[in-house]
Amino acid sequence: MEWFDNGWGLVLTVFLPLAGAIVLLAIPRTKEDALKGVALVTSLATFAAGVALLGRFDFSRAGELQLGMDVPWIDAIGARFHIGVDGISLPLVVLSTFITLLVVLYSWDHWPEPHNPKLLLALVLILAVGMTGTFVALDLVLFFVFFEVVLLPMYFMIGIWGDRGIREVPVFGWKLEMRLYASLKFFVFTLFGSAFMLLGFLALYFRSGTILPERTFDIVRLSELGAAGAFTGTFAFWVFFALFLGFAVKVPMWPLHTWLPDAHTAAPTVGSVILAAILLKLGTYAFVRISIPILPQEAANWAWLIGLLAVIGIIYGSLACLAQTDMKRLIAYSSVGHMGFVMLGIATLTSIGINAAIIGMVAHGLITGLLFFLAGSMAHRYHTRDMGRLGGNMKLMPVMGVLLGFAAMASLGLPALAGFWGEFMALMASFDPLDGLDPGLFRGFMIAGAVGTVLTAGYMLWMLREVNFGEPADEWLGKEFHDVGTFEWLAWAPLVIATIALGVYPKLVFGMTNDAVVRLVEQAFGG
Repeated sequence: MEWFDNGWGLVLTVFLPLAGAIVLLAIPRTKEDALKGVALVTSLATFAAGVALLGRFDFSRAGELQLGMDVPWIDAIGARFHIGVDGISLPLVVLSTFITLLVVLYSWDHWPEPHNPKLLLALVLILAVGMTGTFVALDLVLFFVFFEVVLLPMYFMIGIWGDRGIREVPVFGWKLEMRLYASLKFFVFTLFGSAFMLLGFLALYFRSGTILPERTFDIVRLSELGAAGAFTGTFAFWVFFALFLGFAVKVPMWPLHTWLPDAHTAAPTVGSVILAAILLKLGTYAFVRISIPILPQEAANWAWLIGLLAVIGIIYGSLACLAQTDMKRLIAYSSVGHMGFVMLGIATLTSIGINAAIIGMVAHGLITGLLFFLAGSMAHRYHTRDMGRLGGNMKLMPVMGVLLGFAAMASLGLPALAGFWGEFMALMASFDPLDGLDPGLFRGFMIAGAVGTVLTAGYMLWMLREVNFGEPADEWLGKEFHDVGTFEWLAWAPLVIATIALGVYPKLVFGMTNDAVVRLVEQAFGG
């Protein structure tokens, strides 16, 4: 397995979905079984490669980059094909391959209109390339390419298969269907942030040339320069600002979050699951992988603002959930709050806080992915997502009702389920942030975050009351509803098992992340 350890295992994990997408595009659209089979085999093989990475990873050296390669790529600008994983990126790589497999399984008998499995599955696999590639890229140009690869597939997924039954939205005198409006808003917001992010990358590249014999985009080398105090002053402020805009849009942080509820509301189920489970993590991961190690002094200077925006997002997201009537829109706003806890953990700049952020990312991917699966299947059966019409679900589809209750409990942070650890540890880290940060301010953030957990419980329990309990509406009487189907079980059972396993035994993630996070904090801040 030497070839696997020398970077080819990572190459296989990243690019196998691209090969699958190319094969899909070569198969006639009428051969639906062949299309589904190729997508399933590809996603299963990719997940197997991700699991193999776990098997080959040396957990005693989790703080070091492993299983990678570093070869010339674009000599003219000094960009290199540099990839690798450590304890921070490995759990997200595995999560990405895992969610992709479950999405393909769920899609087996859930096809949105217009019916085009060929193109939809190809877009899912291309998304997998961008998502996984972002988590392994160690060169800024390579990172940017993977970061942007996800933009077009998600744009088309929302624009083509988005919900056609939602209101039209006026835009500059034109009326756009909600799906077109949402896809355009997603594209514009993300492109806006990416433009600033690219400027930040270029600034680091040109400044590195004044310090090193030659300019570099290498994230590891730039992180070493950052730890040595090479990037400070006005230059560092503006670069951090540019990176902040690019990453915060992707998270998304309040007040740059407004594209998310619209995108989730309009997107098909598989699009919502991928968006919530993986795409939002690209921004939070970028803060940990790029912003903090390369610009540690500015990370400390900006920590109070990031923490403030994070707790505003927590409270705002919770209050917005209480105002929703659309089930998917409520779950979308809940993501604003949950990612607020992730960013609060990052803002503390401590090993506890960053560990909390990473396990929070993984837990959110599992739990909110399950919630969007459930919301999509319920909408498929009821042909509505209006919670006012969905009452009495426990009597019509009791198994799906129990799963919804489980996912809601996990989402509100019930102990012994995955969602607990990220929120609890982010609040704990806020009590004692990095030396030099204002402990009084962060303890205020801790109190606000604790209020947010109560509000989260409030809106999740309210959703359960509206959807699960009570008597079914008259319009559903006499109709037969099929409860959870075979492919739904295949897609959802692994999420349930993983949510329980991670809640009971969080070392599944912390065993990977802790050494890497401690090393990151020590290198950036000296302890």
